[in-house]
Amino acid sequence: MNEKIIIDAKDSILGRVATYAAKQALLGKNVVVLNCNDILITGRRNLVLEHYSHMRSRGKGAQKGPIVPRVAEKLMKRTIRGMLAYTQRRGEAALDRIMCYNKTPKEFESAKKISLVRELKTRVTKLGEIAKII
Repeated sequence: MNEKIIIDAKDSILGRVATYAAKQALLGKNVVVLNCNDILITGRRNLVLEHYSHMRSRGKGAQKGPIVPRVAEKLMKRTIRGMLAYTQRRGEAALDRIMCYNKTPKEFESAKKISLVRELKTRVTKLGEIAKII
């Protein structure tokens, strides 16, 4: 059975969690990302909101994409997908090995978790807030 890595993403930076999860999935490990609502995005709040709102608005009308989800766990998975070659067999298999959850399911409550928390000196916004607004 494949090794399972469980990441507690609470108060961690989105890009750091996504790169770590993508790399481990490419190495053949099953990755579970918990607490996606509490992941932090660095930068000014209004600029971050503007960026995600612009991405969402581009997919409306006759244009068929990009499709940007409104749920934090799906935004997290889409961020990880951007770091994988998901159109190729290896990247697609790696993406299938990644699971994201907004909360901690009962099966993972007692499991050993990896935390990628670092000290921050910049402005941050939670992914859950952005998902509600866009």
